[in-house]
Amino acid sequence: MAIDLEHPVVTAIRRYGYPDPEPEPFGDDFFGNEVYPGDTILVLDDEFFLKDELSEDAIAILEHFGAVEITAK
Repeated sequence: MAIDLEHPVVTAIRRYGYPDPEPEPFGDDFFGNEVYPGDTILVLDDEFFLKDELSEDAIAILEHFGAVEITAK
């Protein structure tokens, strides 16, 4: 006798649909990291950098050269 089991997440998706749509990415930063709305980025000239992936030294250098911290939208 075989029991047909389904993962609870799959069952919930079948019943109610996906809980939240996947957010559209803002884009990829200078190093190829995906940036999403709400992420903090540093913008310098035409490039942007995901702040969470930078070391404190890198942040200090970028800010020294005029990078501006903003929230991706």
